[in-house]
Amino acid sequence: MNCLSVERISKRYGPRLLFEDISFGLEKGQKTAIVARNGTGKSTLLKCIAGLETPDTGTVTFNKGLRVGYLDQHVEMTASRSLVDEMLDRDDPISEAIRTYEHLAAKHADGDALNAAITRMTELGAWDHEARIKRLLFQFGLRDLEQPVNTLSGGQQKRLAMAKVLIDLPDVLILDEPTNHLDLHMIEQLEAELSAPNATLLLVTHDRYFLDNVCNEIIELEFGEFTRYKGNYSYYVEKKAALEEVRNATQQHLRGLMRSELEWVRKMPRARGTKSKSRLQAFGTLKDLAGRNFDQEQVRIDIKSSRLGGKVIEARNLTKSFGSKKIVEHFNYSIKAGDRIGIVGPNGIGKSTFVQLLTKQLGPDAGKVSIGDTVVLGYFGQQGLQLKEDMRVIEVVRAIAEEIPMSKGRTLSASQLLERFLFDKEQQYQYASTLSGGERRRLHLCTVLMKNPNVLVLDEPTNDLDIPTLNALEDFLTDLDICLLIVSHDRFFMDKLCTKLLVFEGDGVVKEWVHTYTELREMQRDQEKEVKAVREVKAEKPRTPTNKLTYGERIELRKIDKELPALEKKKEETLAEMAEKASDHHAVMELSIKLEKVASELERLGDRWLVLMEKEEGA
Repeated sequence: MNCLSVERISKRYGPRLLFEDISFGLEKGQKTAIVARNGTGKSTLLKCIAGLETPDTGTVTFNKGLRVGYLDQHVEMTASRSLVDEMLDRDDPISEAIRTYEHLAAKHADGDALNAAITRMTELGAWDHEARIKRLLFQFGLRDLEQPVNTLSGGQQKRLAMAKVLIDLPDVLILDEPTNHLDLHMIEQLEAELSAPNATLLLVTHDRYFLDNVCNEIIELEFGEFTRYKGNYSYYVEKKAALEEVRNATQQHLRGLMRSELEWVRKMPRARGTKSKSRLQAFGTLKDLAGRNFDQEQVRIDIKSSRLGGKVIEARNLTKSFGSKKIVEHFNYSIKAGDRIGIVGPNGIGKSTFVQLLTKQLGPDAGKVSIGDTVVLGYFGQQGLQLKEDMRVIEVVRAIAEEIPMSKGRTLSASQLLERFLFDKEQQYQYASTLSGGERRRLHLCTVLMKNPNVLVLDEPTNDLDIPTLNALEDFLTDLDICLLIVSHDRFFMDKLCTKLLVFEGDGVVKEWVHTYTELREMQRDQEKEVKAVREVKAEKPRTPTNKLTYGERIELRKIDKELPALEKKKEETLAEMAEKASDHHAVMELSIKLEKVASELERLGDRWLVLMEKEEGA
C-alpha cells in the first residue's frame, strides 16, 4: 500500500536553491533514510513532507486517514508545565482524564477527587493509554511526571519529544536525527521499536549502524539528483562506489568524444548543411554532459600538533558528587601520549562532567587533576559555539587568528581554512546564525582544530555532522598522532577511533575496558543472558534428590506444611475481594499488589517444599 507520494517538489531560500524537482514514494513498511551533506536541505525537505513548511513547487500526498508523526532535529521546550502535561498536550477527554489522575496521584491526594478521577479513567477506558505513556517515558529515562519541561536537559527534551511522537502510534514516522542525545541502550530500544514490520519510516540520521540495522532503503541527494538504493547503509556504500566507478568511466569516454567533435567543429566551414547543423547541436549537448563535475568537495583537515611529553593528564583520588549522586569516587588514572580513550555510559551518569573535571573546567570535591606542561588542549563540547547574531562566519575564525600555522611550515589565512571546511566565499560572509545545525558544528570543529591541539577532547562530536564530514574526521583522527578523549554514543565512530574505554557503571564507579565498543556491548548482552539463564534455572523445580533432611530442615518442612494452606486461602480471599471492588480502581490496584506478594510467597514456599520433599524421599 502506498503511504506517501512526493511529486516534483522544490524549495529555495532567497538565492539559495536547496532542492529541485524531487519525486519519490513510500510504501507501507518501508524504512527510508535520506543521506546528503549538511546545508543541502534535508531537514527542510522533511518539514515540507510533514506539512510544516510549504514547498515552492510540487505536491506532497499522504494516503487518506494515515496518522503522521514528526520529530524535529532541534527541540526546545520553554514552558513551565509538567512533563505529563507536555506529553498529553491536547483537549480530548482521555488526555484530560489522565492528566487529572496523574496530578492527584503525584500529590498523594485522597477522598472524593481521586475517586472521581479513577472512576472517570475507568469509564473512558483510559488505563491502557496511561500505561503506554508511562512505559514510553520510562523507556526514555523520564520518570518524574511532575517535572517542569523547561528544567529538562536538551537530551531529555529530545527524548520527551520522541516519546510524544510514538505515543499516538503513527502510521508514518518522519524523524530528523532521532538518535541524537540518546545513549546506546535507548538507541537499541528505538531500533527494536522502529524495526517492526509495519513501521513506515522516513528519516535523516548520521548513525551508520542505525542505518544498517533499521533502514531498507537509502535515498541520496547529491549533485541535484535523487538516487535510490534498495538496501541498508552497507549496501548503499557498496553500490555507490560501483556507481562512481561507472560514472567516472562514462565521463572519461564523453570527454574523449567531445575532443573528437571539437576538432570537427574547428575544421568545418562556416556554411554548413542540415546534417552539419544537427551534429553541431549534438555537440552542444555532448559538451554539457562531458563538462559535468562529479568531484565532490571533501573536508580537508590538517593541523600542526606540537610535541606531547610523557605526562598528559593524571587523576589522583578524583571524587565528585552532586548531592547524593556520585559522578566519580576515588578515581585514579593516567592518560598517556597516544591514548585514544572512549568514555561511555548511560545518559545522565556524568560523562560530560567527568571530562570537565579532567580538563579543569570544573573543580573536584576531593582529589587532584594534573595536566602536563606540553599539553595543548582542544575541547569540542556538546553546547557548540556561542555566537552573536550579527557575527559573520569569517569573523568567527578571525576572532581567534588571522593566519593559522599548518604542518610542514605552511600557513593558511582564515578564508583559506574555511574553504577547507567547505565554506565557500559566499558562505564565509553569511551570518553564522543562518547556518544549519550541521554547518554550525563543522564551524565549531574548525575553530577547535585551528588551535593545533595535541590533546583533543570530543564530547558528542557526531551530533548533526553529515556522514562525509564524519568520514573525513575519522580518517584525519586515525592518522593523527595526538591523544584523544571521546564521549559518544556513535558505535561506528567509537569502534573506528578508540583503543580503550572508560565505562561508567554508576554510583561513582568507572572501569577500564581494553576492547571496542561493540565488543563491550556483546559482553554486556552475554552477561544479561547469563543472569537471565541463572534466574530461569533457579525458578525450575529441582528433580535430583539429595541427602536426608537435617533436624532444622524437618522443622522447616512442618512449618511450610502449615503456611501453604493459609496462603492459598489468603489468595482466594484477595481474588474474591478484587471481584467485589472491580469498580474501585484504586482499591483494585492495592489488592493486585497484595495478590502479587501472596502469589510470589506461595511460589517460593512451594519450590522449597518440593526440594525438601524430594530430599526426604531420596533419603
